[in-house]
Amino acid sequence: MNVSESIEGSRVVLQVEGRVDTTTAPELEAVIEKVIPRCDELRIDMQKLEYISSAGLRVLLSAHKQMVKKGRMVLCNVGENVMEVFEVTGFMDFLEIE
Repeated sequence: MNVSESIEGSRVVLQVEGRVDTTTAPELEAVIEKVIPRCDELRIDMQKLEYISSAGLRVLLSAHKQMVKKGRMVLCNVGENVMEVFEVTGFMDFLEIE
């Protein structure tokens, strides 16, 4: 998994590439924890994300809970495989997906 970061004012965009699973979820969590204090909007670009496991979903849930208190979190460019995971798990009901 690779995560790249870009800053656009008070918006931080993270581009996540590869797989978010038990092994890589802590790395994604560390990046998100680092950027949340300095942004009002967190955008996670998932165009190159191939797979997300329950460990990755936990990271997104935690980030969502934190961002609801201070702004918004948006997932964008979600691929078919990842979108299916969001649908099956009910994450589509509360995550903002563009």
